[in-house]
Formats: sequence, structure tokens, C-alpha cells
Amino acid sequence: MLIPPMIVTENQRAPFPRKIGRVISTERSGNHIFRLTGPGADQYPKGLFTIDIDTGDVSVSRSLDREAIESYQLEVSTTDLAGNLAEGPAILVITVIDQNDNRPIFKERRYTGEVLEGSPKGTTVMTMSALDADDPGTDNAALRYNIVRQSPDKPSPNMFYIDAERGDIVTVISHKLLDRETLPTTTYELEIVAKDMAGSEVGLTGTATATITITDKNDHAPEFTHPLFEAYVDEGSTGVVVNLTVDDRDDPDTGAWRAIYSIINGDPTLSFDIQTNPDNNEGMLSVAKPLDYEATAFHTLLIKVENEDALVPDVGYGPSSTATVHVTVLDINEGPVFFPDPLMVTRMENIPLGSFVASLNATDPDILQIQSIRYAVLRDPAGWLSVSPVTGTVNTSASLDRESPYVHDNKYTAVFIATDNGSPPATGTGSLVIHLEDYNDNAPFVVPSVAQVCEDAHDRNVVIVGGRDMDLPPNAAPFKIELGKQLGLDKTWKVTRVNSTHSQIMLLHTLKKANYQLPLLITDSGVPPLSNNTEFKVQVCVCKKNKMHCSSGHSHHASLLVLLILFSRLTLLSVV
Repeated sequence: MLIPPMIVTENQRAPFPRKIGRVISTERSGNHIFRLTGPGADQYPKGLFTIDIDTGDVSVSRSLDREAIESYQLEVSTTDLAGNLAEGPAILVITVIDQNDNRPIFKERRYTGEVLEGSPKGTTVMTMSALDADDPGTDNAALRYNIVRQSPDKPSPNMFYIDAERGDIVTVISHKLLDRETLPTTTYELEIVAKDMAGSEVGLTGTATATITITDKNDHAPEFTHPLFEAYVDEGSTGVVVNLTVDDRDDPDTGAWRAIYSIINGDPTLSFDIQTNPDNNEGMLSVAKPLDYEATAFHTLLIKVENEDALVPDVGYGPSSTATVHVTVLDINEGPVFFPDPLMVTRMENIPLGSFVASLNATDPDILQIQSIRYAVLRDPAGWLSVSPVTGTVNTSASLDRESPYVHDNKYTAVFIATDNGSPPATGTGSLVIHLEDYNDNAPFVVPSVAQVCEDAHDRNVVIVGGRDMDLPPNAAPFKIELGKQLGLDKTWKVTRVNSTHSQIMLLHTLKKANYQLPLLITDSGVPPLSNNTEFKVQVCVCKKNKMHCSSGHSHHASLLVLLILFSRLTLLSVV
């Protein structure tokens, strides 16, 4: 069986069916039937091709689309009248011939690209790409690109060129003319046409838009709008005093436009600071440390401005990138200043009223003005001090007491105010700290003041008592604790020293249940020493089963007890 390749041109018009070829049987017997099977015949898409069972003529039954299926592979066989296979099956290939029935289509309707200003001629900006569904092996899909419109068309209508075959858009304008700051716009729009048939007049076309942005580079140094700026500031104040303005022709909100300011001269004490305002690119000059009119009333600063990004190599910073700022300090009436502050002095407590304590020293910073200063007490917690309003001499107006609750760590603090006669008057404050030395003005006392003891206790130790004194050594311990100066106390009680601050109280014999008041005398070590007579309460209790039952009645004075003991002993002697 002879089966020649067959071709069918796509998009054929009626009438159908159309004969496209013939299959020739080599079977000598004429009693055979042709059969056609496969996709396009008895399989999907069914009925595209048919074969005459007697002659072997192959026909197409309707219009084909190469872009859907570009070739078909079917099988041809012959059978006898009984249905038995006589020949085949053999392969029949039907190829669909392309027609230029598809336009070029760009992947996107709009393309965007960028090119840096000053780029050399021939710089590739972007690549355009279109697709054509026709046969790529024919001119039907051979595309050629062309720029048909440039908007705007200044400074040249042909600022860009597109490679007809590759679709690369390149610059054709001189790098000097590709200056973002002199061009009428920073964005150009190109209309690009892609045509098939290798650009032939009969080719089909597709269009797209290319938007090209001329991007900025730092080819312009920032320049101050004025060579000299002036500012006025009150002495003693801080904050922004002047805004410095600059011009920069580069693209706003880029590193080529954003300014960085620095003080390059005139600020040896670092009293000024300068920051960039991010909203308008201005330099905000501020006073960081308060200025003193009396020290320097006029400051001359040299300010430099630069960009965040480095300038291109052939551009540098010129004289306009620096500016001078004259800062005039305005005199303000300042309050007097105490020196030293605080003023530290040492004084003995209890010095006589009207005694000299200290001399306050406040000076007026406004040395160019002739002003007088008056002093007054601002805070004197205990009310111990007075001050001369003219001389600042501080004297005592009450007794100084180191043991006062207003004294902390032996120090008493008062605050004074000094006021000048400026307009308006200004004030300043200073502290006086008095370190108080101790004077023996507090008698010692005994602690505890009460003790309990069992009446039948074998251990006659009553209690260990200690001395306390609000004064400081050597006006306090060691303490001397002894029995009061009453006759006969030593017959019943005994006081023995334990150490420099404590003594042991003992009973010499048992006592009956009662409350007893024992007179004690405690003396400190001051010069002269101070003594304190005190009555120490001893409760003699009945002790049973680890419980103490003490008298709640009146106390018996220890001296009465001694007299009773003596009376008993004298009675016994007389009987004998």
C-alpha cells in the first residue's frame, strides 16, 4: 500500500469535503475496502478526515486550525469483503500548513524601565518581547520591532532606538543631553509596534507602551539659599534658633537630595547642634548648651551641607555648600548664684543665741549690670537661724540641738534665697549644711525599767540593765550604774558592772511577793558628767508550774523594805 504524505492548509473555506490525497492499494485482488482510523477519523476530534472505501481518496471535512493541532497521524488498512485484514495498517501523516492568521501579542500592555541620567549612548534600557502563535519556522511568526511614537519628543524625537529583532531599547542621545535636571520631563512614553512577516507591509501588528524613567544620580551639590544667616537667642535658653535653607536640583526624597549638615568651625565648646528636618530638608540649628551673655555675646558658626549619597566624580562641593551663621546672645537678668553650694560649716550645739554661724556668698552673673543682692531664709525647718538681708551673715535665733529630729547624720540643712534688684528681679537659692558637734546635754537613762523574779528562786540574779544616752562618745558610755544614795540598800541589793554599758542587779536574799521600786543612779562619761536618778521596778512573783503570779498592787519602796529588815534585826538583838 502506497501512502504519500498529505498536507492541508488551515482556514480553508467551503465547500467541503475537499480531497487532499489518495492511498493506493498494492493488493492485486480488486475486492477490498479502505479503512481510516485514529485521531481525526474515528477518534476525537472525529470526522475531520474520511477515506473513500473503494478508491482510497482521503478528504478533509471542515476547516482546520494549525494553532490547535499542527499534524495528524492516522492508520490506513484494507480488508476483504468478509472483513479480513488484507493490508496494513500503515501510517498516514497529514500536516496542517500555516497561514498568517495570528497577530503578535506583547506579554504586557505596558512596560516600565529606568535609565540613569548621564548614561552613555547605547545604554540598554529594557527589552520588549511579543509572541506570535503562527508557525515559528515561517515568516508568519518572524517579528520585527519599531518605535512609532515618543512622548514628549524633546529634546529629540529619537532619544531611543529599538533593535528590530531582539527588542532591546537603547539610548541614542548624548550623555550630556540625558540630564534629568534639564530635560522637560523625567518620564518618556514610547509606542512600540511588533510586526510579523519579518516586518513586511502585509505583516500583522501588535502594540505596547514602554514608559522610561530618567533616574537621578547625585550630580548636583546642595547650595545654601543665602551665604549668611542670623539668629538671636536668650542666654540660658536652649532649642532651635534658626532654620537653614538649601537648594538641590537632584530628585527629592533620595539620597542625592537629602542633606546632612555639620558645624565645621566656631563651636569649640560644642554648645550648638544641627539636624536635618526630614520634611523640607532644612538644617535646624539649635542651642544644645545654654549660652552665657557675659562670657560671649556673639558667635560665628561655619556650616557645611552635604548629601547622603556621594557626588559623582566630576562634581564637587563648592563655596555655596557652606554658609555663615551669626548668633547673637541676648542678655537676660539671671538670678544670683551661691558659692559654694552647699556651704558646709561645723558648729557646736547649744551655742548662745545670736552666735555667728556662716557668711553666705551669692554673686550676680550679670557682671555688666550694677545690681544689689538681698538675702532671706527660704527653708529653716527648726527655726534656728536668721540672716542679714544685706551682708548674708547667718546667726542663731534659737538653740542648736544635735538631738533634734530635724538633724540627720549630725547635719542640719537650711536653704536661703538671694534676690537681685533687676527688672524683673531674679532669684537664686543656696543651701547651708551645719555639722553639729555634740555637747553633753542629755543625761543617761536605764533600760529596761521593769524586771520580774520568782520569790523562791535559787538564782538571785534579777536582770542585766544597760545605759542609753542621746549624746555621742565621749559624752555617753562608759556608764556607771549604782544603787541610789539610800541607807541600807546594799543589805538586800547588789549592782555589779558587766561592761562599759551594762550592769547586773542581784538580790542578796529572798523577798516576798510584791512590787519593789529600786532607786538607781546612772552617770555618763561627759565633762562635766551628767547623772540621772531613776527608780527601777522589780516584781517578785510566785512561780508555780512555769507560771508567774505577780502582784498588781502598789509597789513597796526598797528603802522601806530595808528599814523593816533593820528593825527585825534590832529586835532579835534586844531579846538576846
